[in-house]
Amino acid sequence: MKQVKMMVPYFIAVVFFFVGLFVYTRVAGPVALSVNSNVTNQSDIFTVSGEGKVEVKPEVAYVRVGMESNGSSVSQVQAEIDRVMERVIGSLEGLGIDREKEMETVSYSINPMFDWSSGRQRITGYSASTQLKVKVREIDRVNEVVDAAVESGANQVGGVSFDVEDREKIEEEARKEAVEQAKRKAEAAAKAAGFRLGRIVNYSEGSNGVTPQPMYDRAMAVEEAVPELSSAKIQPGVEEIEIVVSLSYQIE
Repeated sequence: MKQVKMMVPYFIAVVFFFVGLFVYTRVAGPVALSVNSNVTNQSDIFTVSGEGKVEVKPEVAYVRVGMESNGSSVSQVQAEIDRVMERVIGSLEGLGIDREKEMETVSYSINPMFDWSSGRQRITGYSASTQLKVKVREIDRVNEVVDAAVESGANQVGGVSFDVEDREKIEEEARKEAVEQAKRKAEAAAKAAGFRLGRIVNYSEGSNGVTPQPMYDRAMAVEEAVPELSSAKIQPGVEEIEIVVSLSYQIE
């Protein structure tokens, strides 16, 4: 009997605890119970790079020819550059270059010229310029194209560059060479260091494309009205396409 009386306070305390918990959950919402589980998978990674280079002879050239003119009115300078460029285009067509497929106007602008000598802005005339990008499929005729453009009135010639027609095919050759080199380096390193290569978990690559050619510009000579211009002498040389790859292996 005495033992029962001693258990009564504990029983009452338990009842009050659950009653209080019930009231709390009704007012504040359910009590959040959570279990956090962190699983860490640690794996050593080995990264190696490889380079692939392919030398190619350019198959196509791009030449920019243009005209700049200054005058007292917009109509004057516009008419001048349009007249000259039409003559330039005609001379290039005479060399077998297609107007629709192999010539593209890449810039055309007309801007006012200002005089600030009086302390105020005053328009003294207008300057107009345009540039034509010409695709030359016969590399050995690049010099001929430049000369024809200049003789027809173009006073801006520059940005001569060379390229290949099937770039993807050349890049694929360089890519294969780069991957093979990277794999050989990885296998040699694993053998020397005493570890085993697992699967490749990451691949990345970069390309430098075709090595850019130096600019060629005869504009200064033309603008100074040199009586006799020597023929252009542009050599395409040999280009280099390079692919750099990076392979990351798991180490077993």
